[in-house]
Amino acid sequence: MPSPFDQLIDVVHGKALDSWKKGNEQALGALFGTRYPKRAGNSVTLRAPDMKGSDSGIPYAAYIHPANPESGAYGGMSFVIFPIEGEPCLVGMVIGTQGLSPDESILGRPGHARRIQAICAWLNRNFGHGERVAWAKQDPTRIDIQVPDEIRKAWSAYEKVFGKYGGVLYALYRPSEHREPTRLALTAILDVMFEERGFLPLREFEGDYQEIRSAWFSRLMPRTTRETVVQLLTQRKYAILQGPPGTGKTRMARQILEREYGGGGNSIQFHPNTTYENFIGGLAPLMDQNGSSSMGFRFAPLPGFLMQASASATEDPEHPYLLHIDEINRADLGKILGEAIYLFEPHPESPRTIELAYDFGPPFHRRLRLPDNLHILGTMNSADRSIAIVDVAVRRRFGFLSLWPDSAAVAELGCPLTQQAFERLTSIFIEHASEDALALVPGHSYFLTSDETQAKINLQTNLAPLLTEYLAQGYVSGFAEPIRSYLQWLESL
Repeated sequence: MPSPFDQLIDVVHGKALDSWKKGNEQALGALFGTRYPKRAGNSVTLRAPDMKGSDSGIPYAAYIHPANPESGAYGGMSFVIFPIEGEPCLVGMVIGTQGLSPDESILGRPGHARRIQAICAWLNRNFGHGERVAWAKQDPTRIDIQVPDEIRKAWSAYEKVFGKYGGVLYALYRPSEHREPTRLALTAILDVMFEERGFLPLREFEGDYQEIRSAWFSRLMPRTTRETVVQLLTQRKYAILQGPPGTGKTRMARQILEREYGGGGNSIQFHPNTTYENFIGGLAPLMDQNGSSSMGFRFAPLPGFLMQASASATEDPEHPYLLHIDEINRADLGKILGEAIYLFEPHPESPRTIELAYDFGPPFHRRLRLPDNLHILGTMNSADRSIAIVDVAVRRRFGFLSLWPDSAAVAELGCPLTQQAFERLTSIFIEHASEDALALVPGHSYFLTSDETQAKINLQTNLAPLLTEYLAQGYVSGFAEPIRSYLQWLESL
């Protein structure tokens, strides 16, 4: 079946510039009334000098905002194609050299950059085969930042483009000789651009639109499975599962402990009063047979959680043993580990041990080591800003995975109301949240009610207080009004 993008793909994969303007006019015109509504054609103007080079010496075709003049420098967001002799055209998103206007509201919103980055990550993962085929700038408005040197070296055929427009380019796709990846790249990028202009694909393309959108959207909030976590534990031994509240971090950790580890392990929880003595070991009051402290407050060495887990793992070295630490960042992990941080090396060149202050008895006495079959999985809530930050030294020793809200779980276990509530709230965070604030997006567990009456109660008594607290603490100050509007909607249910 012919695609509305066929003529545009011909342009991108073409080699001649003789009919450059005419070919681009036909390719752009073929998109309206087919993929997009005819009125969407009024949202862009084609700029395609019919020559082997523009006044800058760099030929291009650009879909620009119609508020720009008919010639000369332009501003705002644009989709641009750069033809290069002997190579497929370089495709990109560009800020006009005249600045952000009239698209400053689009370009300055985190959601636009987030979408473009996700598309590029998806293209690299699916079509890169270990190499870069796409690149996106973290902040499109930073026109002072050039295309990275590694991209310029790898794509040296396009150096003239980078030299002239390197600062205003904020997304790039380098086509291969295959047409299908080019079709997907063009579709994803232009769907986003026209959606930003207020136009969705026509109904007959809704399925294709949703399929492609779901594919790259998965790079915004990648799904982490139990299998992924277990694989990381097998490779690294020490891992931390982080994510917003309600994403099921603790539930997943407990499932891993029971299923993949067959119950071989233990689950503990950190809190602000957790100490080195609690976790590693220290002196504790000696209890008599009646369960009371001996007279004179005699103390004896008592192994902590880590030493106990190490001893249990040593008893059965053929089977892995898991220590799950819930809320691992609710205590200062650097202080709790002390010198024991030296032991947390997944694959040391030689066995590592530390000297203990006391004799804790067998199997370690005064020299602690972590057995090879001991795995540690921490879980932490990325929304809890009142607690200790995991420092760099600790982060280097743990593998980190993020658990994001799962739309599939909401679709399966929720009701129409919770699905709508989930999609609306997630869209607010994706569109407006900074990188730090995105880690606060409430997880799917707030939306897993199949009964609509109960769903209203849960949304108003569980979700609404969380969002209200976010507002009170200033966590979502950058997009407080959309959150307040969402809360008003919850109140009206």
